[in-house]
Amino acid sequence: MTSWIGRPVALLTTSVSAVALAAVAVVLVAAPTLASEEWLTDYEEALAESTRSGKPVFVLFTGSDWCPHCRTLEDRVFETSEFQSWSEEHVVLLMLDLPESGISPAVRSERSRICIKYGVRTFPSVLVLDSFGEKLVEEKGYRGTPASTWIKRIAAKVPAPEAVADLEKPMLTSLSEAVDKAQGNDRPILLVVSGSSDKTARIRSASLVNDPEFHALVEDNFVVAAMPASTGNGEPADASLEQLLGGTLEPDAVEVIVTDDGETTVFMASGSQSPKRIVSGLRRFLLARQAARQSNTTTRR
Repeated sequence: MTSWIGRPVALLTTSVSAVALAAVAVVLVAAPTLASEEWLTDYEEALAESTRSGKPVFVLFTGSDWCPHCRTLEDRVFETSEFQSWSEEHVVLLMLDLPESGISPAVRSERSRICIKYGVRTFPSVLVLDSFGEKLVEEKGYRGTPASTWIKRIAAKVPAPEAVADLEKPMLTSLSEAVDKAQGNDRPILLVVSGSSDKTARIRSASLVNDPEFHALVEDNFVVAAMPASTGNGEPADASLEQLLGGTLEPDAVEVIVTDDGETTVFMASGSQSPKRIVSGLRRFLLARQAARQSNTTTRR
């Protein structure tokens, strides 16, 4: 195992002597890298593919030109036909490489941010994430375990691919419908807005709407509608909706918006978060709303 903590952003220092490091680098450069067509290298793209396919994301954190344990894991496990067969059926592959050279500062910064986000301090590390980026499994380092044993151990922890979601029942599909229904009703309007009718956004939107905890909360507290922010040709679907969003959405993005009147946003959360986090935020919003109303009532008295 090799820790990357303390290596400079140019990349990460090492206690290995310069001569030894150079020797390792020669070996690593000579060795083939993982096939690019098998492994994605963009975090957001991997989450989107997970949403589309229903498969969790298998993330490898590696240092291709300075981490010999990483290269050994790749050679002995990931390049075997057994792993390739298993991974093709069960996971979306994502490789986040932090080499000493060969990537731009922007890419290095983004990948380092993801390391920090998940508390990755050891290379190689493997994480399995759900489509919302929530960590399900963690495997640190590599100690020479045979490929078949390593794969069986990790496979036992990885959840089976889930069927992609779809809306289970009809619901309001426009802002005007939601505003009309909310009139005379002492409930705020909750909008689940997808960037477009793109498959990824549609699935993510449906996954949230169908989540049992989300459904139970909003059923009793909100007037709910789900809709795309843009039409099939990319034009804004509703000027008022664009105002609530404060701009436009990427085609595969989802936003959760709460409004009282259809004109002013009083709560917003990214639909890329897990339903659990969104529900937590909505509960805090409802508590704050109730407290404000009680305070106003007391002041008037």
